[in-house]
Amino acid sequence: MELQALPSRIGQVRRIVSAQLRYWHMDSLIDRASLGVTELLSNVHRHAQPDKTCTVEMELLLERLKVSVRDHDPRLPVVEDAGPLATCGRGLAMVAALSESWGALPDGESGKVVWFTLPTPNAAGLVVPDGVPRLAVAERGADQMARAT
Repeated sequence: MELQALPSRIGQVRRIVSAQLRYWHMDSLIDRASLGVTELLSNVHRHAQPDKTCTVEMELLLERLKVSVRDHDPRLPVVEDAGPLATCGRGLAMVAALSESWGALPDGESGKVVWFTLPTPNAAGLVVPDGVPRLAVAERGADQMARAT
């Protein structure tokens, strides 16, 4: 889903992520996935240049959920050593703590992808219907989901 990483949109994306995970019967991942995507989108909002346009994608891989955020800023993020009383600078450290793995990769000459993975519940028994592994919701779908919640 492509969007502007604005505070008002971040809440909508959280609801879409939650709804998709409920659809996939992965309710146990909702809190961690929602927090992780919130932190990544907040970083785009605070730091990305030249604009705040980004793409959020969720994929079901063999035994994990991968959530990624792609933006147009080629600068790779840096995990800051925030003190215990810091009010900002903890986002990537939180993503690292809540996820199985995470990373950032250049995306062409003018962007990057920051991602994290979560282990799927009951991965051995997971049945994923054809065409479900990717979440790609058009802007219109995101707006409809936001109005429904």
